[in-house]
Amino acid sequence: MTALTRPGRVRDAAAPAVPTRRPRSRRSIVGAAVWYVAVVVLSVITIAPLVWTLSTSLKPASEILAGALNLIPSSPTIENYLSVFEDVPFGRYFVNSLALGVGGAITNVFFGSLGGYALAKLKFRGRNGVFALFISSLMIPGIVTMIPTFLILRGFPLFGGNDVLGQGGLGLLNTYAAVIVPGAAGAFAVFFMKQFFETLPEEIGEAARIDGASEFRIFAQIYLPLAKAGMAVLAILSFQAGWNNFLWPLIVLNNPDLMTVQVGLSSFVNNYETSYGPLMAGTVVASLPVLIIFIVAQRYIIEGVAHVGGK
Repeated sequence: MTALTRPGRVRDAAAPAVPTRRPRSRRSIVGAAVWYVAVVVLSVITIAPLVWTLSTSLKPASEILAGALNLIPSSPTIENYLSVFEDVPFGRYFVNSLALGVGGAITNVFFGSLGGYALAKLKFRGRNGVFALFISSLMIPGIVTMIPTFLILRGFPLFGGNDVLGQGGLGLLNTYAAVIVPGAAGAFAVFFMKQFFETLPEEIGEAARIDGASEFRIFAQIYLPLAKAGMAVLAILSFQAGWNNFLWPLIVLNNPDLMTVQVGLSSFVNNYETSYGPLMAGTVVASLPVLIIFIVAQRYIIEGVAHVGGK
């Protein structure tokens, strides 16, 4: 059946009519406008301190106080960046933070994967209770456990001049281990890897057990390679936490040669004055490693979080 549309043209009456686009209501337009304004405001609030830090690091000392709110330096200079490495051993601090960040990431990923695999794939009595204990430890503020942890590290037997009873020396204090060991198997790492391992099929482990593989071999050669995305995310988060750690290294590391970047930045602030230029330059330099890692590894972060979240 056809219908006459214009002289010389016919239209199929059965063909669906082209839907007309309904005009947006005033309420939806206002809602969209509010949403975009809120996003822009939040973006400015988030980015403005970073832009100000970078701008201040490029200003000479005379301009920092006179034009503190100017985001574009009138006389840009790199003198502040040179002062960071000349006035304090910032390069040494950088190496220390790098060693602690990488060491903490490696231990956290390895022991967190071991604990997560055990809680996800092994059947043993009290498994749910152990997992609940790990989860409950996340609710305890870190400041509460600092003094007990400090005493345990100082009384560690046969280290730092201590005898078998942990007396006579400093134990693990003033060593990298004092920073790395307390967080080597964090509760969050165990929880995160447990959730990831639970998404992997049980059948591949059962098949390996039938073939006579040991449990550690099943973990190391079968499940661990399948958990690369989760381990990458955990490694990045662990490195970031270790790199940005300030209070704990300040407590357990009294040797100036072991100071970290975050502790070293405090040397630009004293009771009488604050060197804002070098301080901002040091902050920019200290932010670069974490920023580079996030840019390079953002694919693994998205993949790992999506994998765990889609369980």
